[in-house]
Amino acid sequence: MYLALVATWDDVRRIALSLPDTSERMSWGTPSWRVHDKGFVWERPLRQSDLRALGDAAPTGPILGARVEHLGAKTALLESEPEVFFTTPHFDGYPAVLIRLEQIAVDELEEVIVEAWLTRAPKRLAKEWSEANLPPSDG
Repeated sequence: MYLALVATWDDVRRIALSLPDTSERMSWGTPSWRVHDKGFVWERPLRQSDLRALGDAAPTGPILGARVEHLGAKTALLESEPEVFFTTPHFDGYPAVLIRLEQIAVDELEEVIVEAWLTRAPKRLAKEWSEANLPPSDG
């Protein structure tokens, strides 16, 4: 897959802060983005336990953590693009994925961040934003 524009932390910040009721704050010494004080994406450097678990497969570049709707969505992302999405034992049973930021295109990053935001935003805010910004679904 050819990536015309590879994502950066500036892209993460721009996309996340463009969503309503979103703020940025430091958490464990790294930036995280929250909606209505619930985290939805965050910088997630690998810890020693992650490095041991991943071994030679451990990425070396910047890593973004992102909430997903449920464990089924997590599995689907992990299986669809293992070069972009991964996880560690720390996140077993938790609806979140880790993203190799240097491997994801900006448009795909935007989808992931918006989906993460929708899972954590208050229901009414998510509904209002979706109705104003997303194409109607056939459901």
